[in-house]
Amino acid sequence: MTPEDAMALAIAESERVRGTTSPNPPVGCVILDEGGDPVGFGGTQPVGGSHAEVMALTAAGTKARGGTAVVTLEPCAHYGRTPPCAEALIEAGIKHVVHAVSDPNPRASGGADRLRQAGITVESGLLGEQVSKGPLRAWLHYARTGRPHVTWKYAASLDGRIAAQDGTSRWISSETSRKEVHDLRAKLDAIVVGTNTVRLDDPALTARDAGGMPLPRQPLPVVVGMSDLPVGAKLQRTALHLRTHDPDEVLDVLAERGVVDVLLEGGPTLAGAFWRAGRVDRVLAYIAPALLGNGPAAVLDAGVSTITDAVRLTVQDVTMSGPDLRISAVPQT
Repeated sequence: MTPEDAMALAIAESERVRGTTSPNPPVGCVILDEGGDPVGFGGTQPVGGSHAEVMALTAAGTKARGGTAVVTLEPCAHYGRTPPCAEALIEAGIKHVVHAVSDPNPRASGGADRLRQAGITVESGLLGEQVSKGPLRAWLHYARTGRPHVTWKYAASLDGRIAAQDGTSRWISSETSRKEVHDLRAKLDAIVVGTNTVRLDDPALTARDAGGMPLPRQPLPVVVGMSDLPVGAKLQRTALHLRTHDPDEVLDVLAERGVVDVLLEGGPTLAGAFWRAGRVDRVLAYIAPALLGNGPAAVLDAGVSTITDAVRLTVQDVTMSGPDLRISAVPQT
């Protein structure tokens, strides 16, 4: 097996555990024996559990000696809730380590240097862009900025309306898109909406399967706004209600709770507040092949008064989701 093939498997392990590890990164690791055959797979366990390298080494056992560790993130070098992964690799007799992305966290970085000091050859950058834009996207942002990563998700008609003139919005997007969003919710730490969305739609903000049953892992529901939640609202007993209109206050509270990956699903007013604050890190838009003519736009008052102030985005991916068009884009820097 080539290192590229092994890294692809490590990325799959990383994606498998995404949403279960925060505030730790969802790392994936594959151990190859001396002949290049995969003998151990592992993903980071929930906080307090083993890291990906230890999980993969445990699965490999003595077959790891003289082999290669292929891992999505530079092995850590510090003592935290668990011992350093770099030391575990050294003790296991690993001779070669390939990692996709260097660790930006100064408390945990230095693993590559420690491995080299022990005589292990280390390579960095293999499929790094795929990892950085994939399962480690949110955590890398969190490690570099100290803020949760915010994805603004919305569904709209082809003419940019999120609801009809009478306020009805179910369903603009297709069943395929809605299932995809529920699968995405199960991999996130929190979903944020405004009090107006609660009043109008009474959402549950849960992740559910195709049959409507809750998925095993649920994100934290968060409501932003000064108003009380309506009596009997689904979120009245379950949501974290933050009485503020300041996106930075919201993100500070969530960061303190170890929230890394946030989905912003609120209406146009809340979306505008996050855009004005510069706190949208990614856009995930589901565009349905339908025209409404009238109705609310996806975002209001984003701080743009003239065309030269337009928020410019870089499209990273465009694909079909059933009959809908799914666009993933990030603000230009």
